[in-house]
This record gives sequence, structure tokens and C-alpha cells, in this order.
Amino acid sequence: MASALHISNLSLPTLKGSFLRNHPKTSPVAFNGVRDLRRLSVFKKSDAPIQARFLQMGFQETCSPRQISAKSMNASSGSTSTISQTVFGILHLVVSLGIIVAMDKFLKKAFVAAAIKFPSALFGMFCIFTILMVLDSTIPAAATTLNNFFQPALLFIQRWLPLFYVPSLVVLPLSIRDIPPASGLKICFIMVGGWLASLCVAGFTAIAVRKMVKVEMIDAEPMAKPSPFVPTEVWSWSGVFLISFVTALLYPTALGTTARTCLPFLLASTVLGYMVGSGLPSGLKKVFHPIICCALSADLAALAFGYLSQSGLDPVLGNYLTKVSSNPGAGDVLMGFLGSVILSFAFSMFKQRKLVKRHAAEIFTSVIVSTLFSLYSTALIGRLVGLEPTLTVSILPRCITVALALSIVSLFEGTNSSLTAAVVVVTGLIGANFVQATLDKLQFRDPIARGIATASSAHGLGTAALSAKEPEALPFCAIAYALTGIFGSLICSVPAVRQSLLAIVG
Repeated sequence: MASALHISNLSLPTLKGSFLRNHPKTSPVAFNGVRDLRRLSVFKKSDAPIQARFLQMGFQETCSPRQISAKSMNASSGSTSTISQTVFGILHLVVSLGIIVAMDKFLKKAFVAAAIKFPSALFGMFCIFTILMVLDSTIPAAATTLNNFFQPALLFIQRWLPLFYVPSLVVLPLSIRDIPPASGLKICFIMVGGWLASLCVAGFTAIAVRKMVKVEMIDAEPMAKPSPFVPTEVWSWSGVFLISFVTALLYPTALGTTARTCLPFLLASTVLGYMVGSGLPSGLKKVFHPIICCALSADLAALAFGYLSQSGLDPVLGNYLTKVSSNPGAGDVLMGFLGSVILSFAFSMFKQRKLVKRHAAEIFTSVIVSTLFSLYSTALIGRLVGLEPTLTVSILPRCITVALALSIVSLFEGTNSSLTAAVVVVTGLIGANFVQATLDKLQFRDPIARGIATASSAHGLGTAALSAKEPEALPFCAIAYALTGIFGSLICSVPAVRQSLLAIVG
């Protein structure tokens, strides 16, 4: 105690002199005309207790009750600011996503009323992209602001994208019931062989064009990644599932119809399956893809409800995807975002517009060649193996994303849209599991060729699988993924092309 009191009574010059005597090689640093001890070298071990007491006394002398109160007020204002930012972020997401969804719904109704068969979401995508490009050439700041405004919605779509494909897999037992086993085997052969052939055609075309144009790669615009799932989300959806499952068992028409009453727990089971599948080890994901886990989770929930309610599995699956806008199920809600996915392509292409312009020859040539090959080779192989014409037409857009594939088959008559969606998703799963190993075997080293080949053959699911391990290929995957669906929709909108495909199918 006496030592501490003695030290506390020392004047600052005395401490400085004592320190300099013990450390002759160091010199104090002048700061604004005053020598500052804080910039000296570190104290010796023997001086550490003195330093600790000095610092502790300095803290006690300088922290008055008024300062402590000010610090607590700053902490309180900081937490209030964080809450405000969170609320603003949620509102921003709701507004931006709501505008995209509302635009998609409006265009659908307008096209139906006008009896236009061209995909409405594709038209909307062209409109958004045109607006962004015009603004970029006239008022660049406005284009940037508009693009940034919709970023929360785009991240939401990117985060939940696989969920929008799931309904077709969930109701697959109903879709394939009327398909003969022999025809099912033929469809599987076309899917696997067609995926590999489309990948090779797109990849080799990209390599050949790159050798001709010899354009060096440039860094792409960085693409934001959605946030991972947190335990709070899992527990929240688990609570929704349990409460809604019990409610639907006790009160089957609590929300008006059985489909609406089953909607919450079927949706929650789908979301939980996706969260659990996304958290699996990477090695297990190669065999048990998150989208498979997602579909199985929904099917198991439907099976359990059908057993406990004694209604059976088929009625529950029928309630999962009703395809009736006035009485939607969980699958209808998820697939309702497919049009929004197409609209989001406009922002992705706008962000990578410099990359598209620089590598236009490789990208557009590969996409056009691979899309035409995919459509016509599927029609030809279907006829050669003796697959029924209606089934062949249903699987024509196997390499095009679900949202646009469904629009394409709607241009033909007598097709099975549920089979179309299932084949597209399964093709994507094949690509997601085997695309990287196949690209390595084919010795595709160039990121452009790898990205284009992946997206042109396995659309969104293949893109997600490759970009997770090869981020340098992600921009080319995203561009080819969008352009393949766009060009496929455009070419199939031409009556002469549809007639030629039907002539090959027979």
C-alpha cells in the first residue's frame, strides 16, 4: 500500500526521468509539442506492476459518473440503432420482393387475358434489363440505385432457389403413376445420356470459340452470397410444423379447405428438409443432395399425416400441389416464385454486362448451339428408342430451368407438365453430383468452358454445385443458366420450330 501511495504521488517528470534512466536507448516521441510516454517502447517485466497500477489509477481518476452514464447511453443508442436497421432491412426485403412478385402476377394475368402464349416472365425480364441498360447509358447513378434497391429480393431468391424446384419431386409418385415402366427406363436413359452429351457440346464449343477469338479473361463483378441458416430459423420452422400438423389433424378444414389447412406444415416440412440437407457434410451431399432431403422430408410429412388421418398419401400429395390459384397448397406457393426467378435474371445479366460484352462470342455461340442440340437430340432419341410422342415432347426442355421449361411445354398440346418439371429437376441433380468430376475427365480447364458447359446441361442445380467449389466459374454459370432458358423459350415460340420438333418426334 505504501509503495502504491508513493507511486501515485510521483509527478510525471519524475516518472519520465526514472524511465529514461532505466531505458537509455529509448527516447520519448514528440506529439503536438508535448513528449508522449504512450509511444515509448514496452516496459520491462520488473516495471509491469508499476505500469498496471499507474494505468488502473489513471482509469479510476478519469472515469467519472457522468462519463459512465454517457457510455451506457451510447450502448443503449447503439442497440436501438441495430433494431432500427433490422426493421428497415425487413421492410426493404418485403417491398423489393413484393414488387417483383406483383409484377410477375400482373404480367401473367395480362398475357392470359390477351391470349399470348409467350412466357410473360421472360417479357418482364427483357423490360427490366432494357430499363437498366437505358438508365446506365443516360443516368448511371439511377441504374445503380435501382439495382441496389432490389438486392435484398435477389439474395432471397438466390438463398431459397432450390425450394422452388422441389414440388415436382414431392408429387413425383403421382406424376409417374400412369407411365409404363419401360417408358420410365427410356426417359432415364435420355436424361443421363442427354445431360452428358449437352455438357460435351457446350464445353467443346466454348473451347473452340475461345481459341478463335483469343480474348483474355477479366475479373468478374463480385456476386453477393446469401447468409447461411442459423439455429433460430430451424427452431422457428420446427415450431410452425408441430403446431400446424396437430391443428390440421384435429381441425382438417380450420383454414377453409384441407389444402389450405395442410399448407403450413407441408411448407414447414419442405423448408426444414432443405435446411437440414444444406447442413450435411460435403461428402454426404454428393449422394444425398439437399433438394433430395427436402423432397423426402415433405413426402415423409405427407405420409405421416395420411396415416394418422387415415386419408392416405395420395390426397395429401394432391393438397401439396393443387394447381388451383383459389385453393393453393404448399407446392403452389413455392412454384409461385418461379416467375420471379426469371425476372431476377435481368439484374444478374446487368451486373455482368461487361463480362457478357467481352466474352459474347464464346457465351452466345455455346448457348445457342447447346440449346438447339438439346431440343432436337431429345426429340430424335425419343423417336429412336420408341418413347411415346407425348412423353417425348414433355421432356424436350430437360436442360432448361423449371420456370421456363414449363412455359415451353405449355406451347405444345397434350404434355405432362409434372413430368417436365420432374425430369428437369432430376437432370439438375445428375449434374450437381457428377459435373465437376466429368469436367475434370474431359480436361475442361478454362473457367468459361466449365461454367457454360455446366449451366447449359444442368441449369440452376448444376450451377450451384460447381460455383460452390469454383467461384471463378460462377459468373459464366449464371449468364449461361439464364441465356439457355431465354434462348430456348424464344426458339420454341417460333411456330416453325415447334412444327419441326413435332415432325421429328413423330
